[in-house]
Amino acid sequence: MTSQSSSQSSLLITGAAGFIGFHLARLCLQRGHTVVGLDNLNDYYDVRLKDARLKLLREMPGFTFVHSDLADAAAVSKAFADHRPQFVVNLAAQAGVRYSLENPRAYIDANIVGFLNILEGCRAFPVQHLAYASSSSVYGANTNMPFSVHDNVDHPLSLYAASKKANELMAHTYSHLFRIPTTGLRFFTVYGPWGRPDMALFKFTAAILAGKPIDVYGEGKQRRDFTYIDDIVEGVYRVTFKVPQPDPAWTGDAPDPSTSNAPWRIYNIGNNQPVELMRFIRVLEEKLDRKATLNLMPMQPGDVPATEADVDDLIRDVGFKPATAVETGVERFVEWYRGYYGV
Repeated sequence: MTSQSSSQSSLLITGAAGFIGFHLARLCLQRGHTVVGLDNLNDYYDVRLKDARLKLLREMPGFTFVHSDLADAAAVSKAFADHRPQFVVNLAAQAGVRYSLENPRAYIDANIVGFLNILEGCRAFPVQHLAYASSSSVYGANTNMPFSVHDNVDHPLSLYAASKKANELMAHTYSHLFRIPTTGLRFFTVYGPWGRPDMALFKFTAAILAGKPIDVYGEGKQRRDFTYIDDIVEGVYRVTFKVPQPDPAWTGDAPDPSTSNAPWRIYNIGNNQPVELMRFIRVLEEKLDRKATLNLMPMQPGDVPATEADVDDLIRDVGFKPATAVETGVERFVEWYRGYYGV
């Protein structure tokens, strides 16, 4: 890690009222940095949850909130001009694989147009480093496990995945043309307290406690590299302050998809311990002390049968490996859920 992380730095974190953005902003504030949090507070899921996260951040010294949409070029440019961040972490996005089948335009607006506005902000008001959320979904039709950042990822299976792959490509052009250091972070199935209501753990918990059946896609045989939120944000934090340099070993004759002769990098952040969905459900039942009624369903369009992260590059470059077991992570989520909803 570079020395900047130990001193006070100013960060712009987009999607700061979102699941990962909230946790990262809180971690940065706890470590003495100043944070400008940008979010449009859209209603893709319950805005009250976003407001509650935001309320906690507003109570911490060093936090400033900007209510703005990433797709609004003038508003994003103003945020850069007003606050002049040293580091930018772009976590704002239209999330969700399944929703991208229903509302594809939302993904182009937030994930493509919005990301372009962030890149332009970094170009007009130079920053030390832009880190941004990519996704394990970019691996798409790949079946070679564990997924490696050195593998080709040209076969996405959803528009969400395609938009994240596009972000990596867009970032590379800005790193190449304008020497803006950028790093893409491929997250693997993030879960934990303050999570997203559209994700499996949240939906399963709500349904089981209400005595309702849960829809289990792929008949529970899907394997996911469930990664606990604290591990995700620790990885993001360390990478943010690890400013990429051009890779001297990179060659156009045999191009490595994870590095470049530009200041550009890609990392996986995952637990490296895939868990079958049915086992995940059994752990949840144990922590809730309730049995689930299962509605077994076929695989959904856009879903992949398994994910597993190769995190060797992350370990080598920032000295960190996610390691929270699902038993620990699910228990912490259940404690939070019961407390937050008074169940």
